[in-house]
Amino acid sequence: MADQAKPISPLKNLLAGGFGGMCLVFVGHPLDTVKVRLQTQPPSLPGQPPMYSGTFDCFRKTLMREIQASSGETKYNGALDCAKKLYQESGIRGIYKGTVLTLMRDVPASGMYFMTYEWLKNIFTPEGKSVSELSVPRILVAGGIAGIFNWAVAIPPDVLKSRFQTAPPGKYPNGFRDVLKELIRNEGITSLYKGFNAVMIRAFPANAACFLGFEVAMKFLNWITPNL
Repeated sequence: MADQAKPISPLKNLLAGGFGGMCLVFVGHPLDTVKVRLQTQPPSLPGQPPMYSGTFDCFRKTLMREIQASSGETKYNGALDCAKKLYQESGIRGIYKGTVLTLMRDVPASGMYFMTYEWLKNIFTPEGKSVSELSVPRILVAGGIAGIFNWAVAIPPDVLKSRFQTAPPGKYPNGFRDVLKELIRNEGITSLYKGFNAVMIRAFPANAACFLGFEVAMKFLNWITPNL
């Protein structure tokens, strides 16, 4: 008699997904900071060099700036202090600033992300084997490529989101439409792909780590709690 498929455990998926997210942040966060700095740098004046000449120049200057700032006064003393001050300045709208742009980025990008990962897992699984038996190198490749496809879709709305969220209050009264118009008018259509190199350097290792973390955590949970 054929083995029945194990039911999906929402709790195990929650825990394994959370661990995968931790792995993604641990590997990818430094370049995420660089990405946002590149996306929000102002256009250079005529005859003047840009603030950052590229990904590695931004990384170097960001590191030096953070070292210098560590001994000076900071605007926010952590995430909770930042949320409190945003609420005091703009109310609940300040905390949720950029939500529409985040949805515009994450809905199509996440769909591409998981579709690509599942598609590649099926392609990489040898005939007669189960997807759950996929080797670590193949999981890493599938997750890394899925991350690249995810960010290929996500970069333009992510640039708009970064600009909108870091702008002074009232600068863009019509939301992302004003951001889009200003970017294209002042910096051209290629400005929607600012931070592309940083994103792509980050995408493969960070998302490979995410899915590997998820798969390893799920196998561990299935081992210690097989009936959950």
